[in-house]
Amino acid sequence: MNSWSLLSLLIWLPIIAAFAILALGPNRAGLARLLAMLTAVLTLLLSIPLWQNFDTTTAAMQFVEKVAWIPSLNINYHLGVDGIAMPLIVLTTFITVLTVLSAWKVITKNVHQFMAAFLMLEAFMIGVFCAQDAMLFYIFFEAMLIPMFLIIGIWGGPNRVYATIKFFIYTFFGSVFMLIALIYLYMKGGSFAIADMAELTLSLKEQTWIFFAFFLAFAVKIPMFPVHTWLPDAHVEAPTAGSVILAAIMLKIGGYGFLRFSLPITPDASSDLAGIVIALSLIAIVYIGLIAMVQKDMKKLIAYSSISHMGFVTLGIFIAFALIGKSADTNMALEGAMVQMVSHGFISAALFLCVGVLYDRMHTRKISSYGGVINTMPIFGAFFVFFAMSNAGLPGTSGFVGEFMIILSSFQASFWFAFLAALTLIFGAAYSLWMVKRVVFGEVKSESVAQLTDITKRESFILAVLALAVLGLGLYPEPLIDVMRVSVEHLIQQISVTKV
Repeated sequence: MNSWSLLSLLIWLPIIAAFAILALGPNRAGLARLLAMLTAVLTLLLSIPLWQNFDTTTAAMQFVEKVAWIPSLNINYHLGVDGIAMPLIVLTTFITVLTVLSAWKVITKNVHQFMAAFLMLEAFMIGVFCAQDAMLFYIFFEAMLIPMFLIIGIWGGPNRVYATIKFFIYTFFGSVFMLIALIYLYMKGGSFAIADMAELTLSLKEQTWIFFAFFLAFAVKIPMFPVHTWLPDAHVEAPTAGSVILAAIMLKIGGYGFLRFSLPITPDASSDLAGIVIALSLIAIVYIGLIAMVQKDMKKLIAYSSISHMGFVTLGIFIAFALIGKSADTNMALEGAMVQMVSHGFISAALFLCVGVLYDRMHTRKISSYGGVINTMPIFGAFFVFFAMSNAGLPGTSGFVGEFMIILSSFQASFWFAFLAALTLIFGAAYSLWMVKRVVFGEVKSESVAQLTDITKRESFILAVLALAVLGLGLYPEPLIDVMRVSVEHLIQQISVTKV
């Protein structure tokens, strides 16, 4: 066991702080905000040693902690990270700090409960990325629903009840099948350790059923077409901070689940069914991109954009099966999917925060209500245009790197895969630039826009940090790719060996 239990600290510090904030009560909102911010910053600082001390030469789990939890069922409190999980943990702690800061003045009702819910959500998401015991993973996976359910249901918009129930039903329904699959694997091998499950020899029929059980859970979480309809409703009704954490982190758990469970445990079924997933991914990239173009609500447009961009993640993950055995760089597909997940975390967070800035001032997200914002909010306008261009895959930004890697990998598998995937560069530019044209540029269209004030120092700081992250990853992605390279190579070796 790691002597200083860093991963446990990352999980339990926010939980303990959340209970302390709840104990403050509703009348000490300022102290609740301060304690939440201090906890989020400290958690971020504690996650930095994960990166600094991470050994990039091994695919073995690092910072491992293992304690018997329910010995009679061989369930352990087992934590560890590799090059696939570690960047997502750092992304989680980074985004949480900015999210808490973004809600500093916006949330005025039951502040202590809001901040506590966010810290618990952070802890559960970190737990998902750390868990090396399948039952522990499932508990964290399900526990995330509770704080997000409360965040949307209490602090959301007028249709928040409908959105929360739809969100809960979709995600809970999918995860029930995952639980059945995990229990079957336990009965087969006598262990809930994810690594032990990956070593099991399963028939193709067994793998196929287990693959679909995992697929339902993770496809809903991403979300993939056609189980994506809960996401736009959840985003529209969620408070800005809820939309940020949902898009930047929670959607990535679906992609992570495919990498951690579906590929190593059911490699043969994943290979046989890769064509279906690739087809659904391409539909998401193209069809959902077209849907984004006709949206009249900025949040809905960005929500549909997220579904389209997350289609690149699943395309990159499963296109790898089409490259195995060919003289092609199989690593690039999976590395591109990982880069896309991190990049989308930065860009989607920034775009939802930009919409939140406008909504806080005019209390509307309708594109038609704006026009000429650049005239009254020049600094904000510059940030908004930059993040919209990043969302469209502008070279030099993080939005370009992952998509380029996946398109290049797709081209090695099939020209038509690459052609359809590359359409996102056209559609993404279309809906992003059209939104910018109608919201930011042109003449001031209303008195409300004429009275807008530019972003505050707090808002400028948040957007500037995200802009630096987008530029940094776009111009120099190598540090991120170095961290994941050996773990990705190990995963490719796992999926290349038949288990039937």
